[in-house]
Amino acid sequence: MTAYLKLDHIDKSFARGGQVSEVLKDIRLTIDKGEFVSIIGHSGCGKSTLLNLIAGLTRVSAGAVLLEDKEVDSPGPERAVVFQNHSLLPWLTVYENINLAVLKVFGSTRSRAERHDWIMRNLDLVQMAHARDKRPAEISGGMKQRVGIARALAMEPKILLLDEPFGALDALTRAHLQDAVMDIHSRLGSTTIMITHDVDEAVLLSDRIVMMTNGPAATIGEVLAVPLARPRRRIELSSDRTFLRCREAVLKFLYERHRFVEAAE
Repeated sequence: MTAYLKLDHIDKSFARGGQVSEVLKDIRLTIDKGEFVSIIGHSGCGKSTLLNLIAGLTRVSAGAVLLEDKEVDSPGPERAVVFQNHSLLPWLTVYENINLAVLKVFGSTRSRAERHDWIMRNLDLVQMAHARDKRPAEISGGMKQRVGIARALAMEPKILLLDEPFGALDALTRAHLQDAVMDIHSRLGSTTIMITHDVDEAVLLSDRIVMMTNGPAATIGEVLAVPLARPRRRIELSSDRTFLRCREAVLKFLYERHRFVEAAE
């Protein structure tokens, strides 16, 4: 059976001023349709570079990214990215920001009324329909991220890519958005890959956690399955043995890698 998404022996290097910097080395990973995978590791381990390769924003140096057995070598609407910075256009309303993406993907295949209904459906999904006529400066950081997620989902992507989407938010807003993402994932069954520095976040949201070794030439050190039933409720999980065991495993991996960094200094 062909993997839904396959990272096939990927290397990535950058050349500058005659020097070559090897960022990723021999990345091998398969991701199933509907799976939620988090990628975690210390700063500089190439997490965002790996996400950019999957998005097609950067090309691999060797190997291949294969989505449904087709090579990814450029951006496409089947891979939608939500960045830490919401990237909303400030002169457009919430509705208009999402409409830009919908027009790009569905402008020739859906009527204006169908596009409107689709935009409102996605705004409802992130509980932002009430703010459709507001501009980004008039809403909070958490609300902007909800709009960014709605815009990505409105492209009806095969894969949703989240690059530390909650990193700049306060703890309470972050928790609310984590719950929203879990709810959206359960409703849509969307294949999701998330970059994060937050161990609890990774365990709470993920089916598997991919742990990266330190750079340069970072690779996948371990892959941890998170066998927690869904739906997941954070309060109940705070004392759950499986949750705590997974959390401990990720922390141990990261702590050992941090010791390696200190020993090299």
